[in-house]
Amino acid sequence: MVLDAMTKMWLSIAAILVMGLSVFLITFARTKTKGLLKGILSLAAFVIMLAGFLTGLISIT
Repeated sequence: MVLDAMTKMWLSIAAILVMGLSVFLITFARTKTKGLLKGILSLAAFVIMLAGFLTGLISIT
C-alpha cells in the first residue's frame, strides 16, 4: 500500500496525539487512582500506546 505525503502527515499527527493521550492516561492512573481502577486504566493506556505506535509505524513505511 502506497500512501501519499498528506496521508502520511495526518497519520503521524494522529499517532502523536494518541501517544500523548496514553501518556496523560497513565500519569492520571498512577497519581490519582488506586486498586483495580489503576490497573484497568494502565492497561487501557498500554493498548492506546500500542495503537499509536502502530499508526506511527504505518506512517513511516
